Amino acid sequence: MHYLIATVMAILLCTPCAFGKTVTGFFKSEVAREQNGQFITKFMYQGDNGLLVCRLENSPLAVEKESRLLLYQDMGRGLDNLSCSERLAKAKLAISLSQEEHNQSIPRQSSPTAWQALYADRYTCQDGGVIPSHGDVSFTVLLFNADSAGNPLEHFSAEEAGLYSFYFLLLLAYFVASCIYIQPLYQALRKGGPMHTVLKVLSTALALQGISALCSYIHLARYSRDGVGIPLMGSLAELFDMVSQVSMLYMLLSLCMGWTLSRGRKPQSRPLQWDSSPTSTALAVGGVITQAALLLWEQYSDSETEHHSYHAQQSLPGVLLIVLRVGLALLLASVLYQIISTERSALKRDFYLSFAKGCFLWFLCHPVLVLISVIFNQHQREKMVTIGVILCQAIAMVILYQLFLSRSLYWEVSSLSSVSLPLTMSRGNHRGRY
Repeated sequence: MHYLIATVMAILLCTPCAFGKTVTGFFKSEVAREQNGQFITKFMYQGDNGLLVCRLENSPLAVEKESRLLLYQDMGRGLDNLSCSERLAKAKLAISLSQEEHNQSIPRQSSPTAWQALYADRYTCQDGGVIPSHGDVSFTVLLFNADSAGNPLEHFSAEEAGLYSFYFLLLLAYFVASCIYIQPLYQALRKGGPMHTVLKVLSTALALQGISALCSYIHLARYSRDGVGIPLMGSLAELFDMVSQVSMLYMLLSLCMGWTLSRGRKPQSRPLQWDSSPTSTALAVGGVITQAALLLWEQYSDSETEHHSYHAQQSLPGVLLIVLRVGLALLLASVLYQIISTERSALKRDFYLSFAKGCFLWFLCHPVLVLISVIFNQHQREKMVTIGVILCQAIAMVILYQLFLSRSLYWEVSSLSSVSLPLTMSRGNHRGRY
């Protein structure tokens, strides 16, 4: 596990970051010819008072090359099937780059629409012509949506609007919850017990999610001011979220496989402790490696797509990731069904059913939300999936915490049952129910 985490960290931190909403670089004639127009950036404007600002450092060279910045409205993959001249002619707006700074207002639109910016010059559609070695034109492109006052000062695209406020509220909730639960949880971990390892992994995964949210908030806070943010923080947010995901996957698979493979030889006095075996460990590690590989592939499969922990799955690795999660949910359902169908104790069956709820919520929330997001507008899908998955997985963690610290079962089999936490059931409820 440690080697896998180190590999994921190295890949994430060494991979170049995607374009921000303040884009800097060079207009390259060679690239523009190879791609039938050099891709610059993509941005979803809200509807009114959108603005694009382009600044050049060598405007005379741009004039000599007849440089143009072409804006396409919601073309998608349709540009790929056009010839070079047809592709350039399809531009909704064409900005002749003849000055050091150009301000282009975006036409009003009835709903949020994605715009794509390409660079082209006099050499773009010349097949076989020699491109003079004049050098490249350095540029800075800034893209703005209207803020609450109607002024074009907002760096967030329509797809990202609201995420900054969400992460602030999420961090506030994490802070309040940590103030309430940190001390009793620490006491529970010190006491040990059959589920001591489970609680450690669960607490680590929750802490990693909190750190991921903090990194995302720091990145978005800076992004709101300069349109670039702190790319390192964005990569760290992805890293901590991935490690949290694979940690939870390892724990849940190890528990289910361990319970199944060792049911016949477990002592009845402590029936539900984490009982690892080579087979259960191999299955869990295999699932972890597969999910980690798909996460990395999905995140970096398209260099023109911004990297987020969760977004609407439209690529092959994204679809495979959803299939994997559905498959794991079905595997856990099969394992838990076998356990529950042969279990005689109503108390233990109730435990396994509650555990199944937490597992299914953790694994199926992402596929279900991606499916539901199809009925929403394009600019709402990624936000809906991102916010929904974070909240659902937080609820799943609360269910598992309540279960592993509950007095209903571990009053007899775990020393953790003596710890009084706000999430535990009272002794009175236990007696009344059973």
